[in-house]
Order: sequence, then C-alpha cells, then structure tokens
Amino acid sequence: MKGSWAANARRGLMAGALAATLGGCATTNGPMSQADPYEPWNRSMFEVHQAIDGTFIRPVVQAYIEYVPAPVRDVVHNFFGNIDDLFSALTALASGRTDSAGHDLGRVIVNTLAGFGGLIDVASSAGIPKGGWDYGLMFGAWGIPQGPYLFVPLWGPTTVRDGTGAVARAFTGPISFVSDVPTRNILYGVAVGDARAQAEPTYDLIDKAAIDKYTFIRRSYLQRRNYVLYDGKVPPEKEEE
Repeated sequence: MKGSWAANARRGLMAGALAATLGGCATTNGPMSQADPYEPWNRSMFEVHQAIDGTFIRPVVQAYIEYVPAPVRDVVHNFFGNIDDLFSALTALASGRTDSAGHDLGRVIVNTLAGFGGLIDVASSAGIPKGGWDYGLMFGAWGIPQGPYLFVPLWGPTTVRDGTGAVARAFTGPISFVSDVPTRNILYGVAVGDARAQAEPTYDLIDKAAIDKYTFIRRSYLQRRNYVLYDGKVPPEKEEE
C-alpha cells in the first residue's frame, strides 16, 4: 500500500537533504507556508509521530534490517514493488503519460514472468525505468488542486489530494480483496513495514542534516511531488515556498 509513496518520498527527502546540507535551507524561523495553513496542528502531529516511531516502530524496523537477511528483504520489497508498478502503469496511462505507463507495464510483465511473480526485480537489471506514478499524481494531472499539506502520525507527509489517492489505492489494491482478515492484516503490516524499512536511511540522513525536521520534510515532500508531476519543469506559481 505504501511502497510507491515510500520510494518517491525517500528519493525526495534524500534530494532535499543534500540541498539543505549545502545551502542551509532548513530553518526554524520564517513565514508561514501557503501550502501548510494548518502548520501548528501538523507540527503537533509530527511530534506525536516522532514519539511513537522512535519508541516503538524504529527499533522494530532496525531489528528487521539487522536480523533479516538482505535477500529476503529484497524479495519482500520486490513483491510489493511489482504491485506498485502495475498501479503506476494504470494511473500514468489515465494521466496521458504513455511512455511512463509503457515502462511500468513492461516492468510488471518482465518481473512477473522472469522474476518468479515479481519476487526478483529483473526489470531494473534490464534498465527498464520505474515510473513511480500513483493516484495522487493522476489527480494532479487532471488539474485537481493539491489542497493543504498534512502530516499524519504513522503515515507521514501528504496533502488532501495525495491522501485521497492513497485511500483509493488502499481500497483498490489486491490486498484489500483477501477475504481472510488475519491474512489481510498481516499483508498490510508487512507492506507498511517494508516501506518504513526502505525509508530508514532517509531518517538517519534527516537526523544528521536537518535543523528543523518538520520544515525539512515538508519542503522535500512537496518539491518532489511537484517535480514528478511536472517532469522537472515546475511552474513558479506551483513552488511550495
């Protein structure tokens, strides 16, 4: 459910971290962002997230990374990534991004047939790019405004548009059709755990590079989303700050 967001967020946060480290862009002071009208509330939710993640989630994720062999973690990640590629192909096609849709569909076909049902990422080894498209980006391509920025504990940064897309993704994904409730919940848990494990290097980077983590994450997330939506040619009026 979260693999697509995790990959995009991880790339965006790493890019933002580098920019912040070089340019000192993350500060604790400054004017309120127009994209974040609920900043006081979002900051409080960010603190809640930090407390829960640091106390309960992160130790489990770090143990998972330390004790589960990398090949096993790769298989888990590739399985969910193959599902994400299918949704990326469908949403890119609905957005008129035929090239991206073709690449993602090619990835699904190659990984499903040659990668034992998607357990091995043969497509990346073959140089087939990953589109990383999703419902939120599709809504953006349709002209739907992103709406206010939100930070949801145990979920992370999002916007009204992206959050709506994530809910749609959750209800249309294959896991939601698993009839056995315990099995379905386990699959959801593994998917979320994999996404959090993939983001762990970014957490370490933020801890070291960011002065104001909240602003740092918000800027990185929104800038990355706009970068992907506009193919790197973000209109000045769409800049986050």
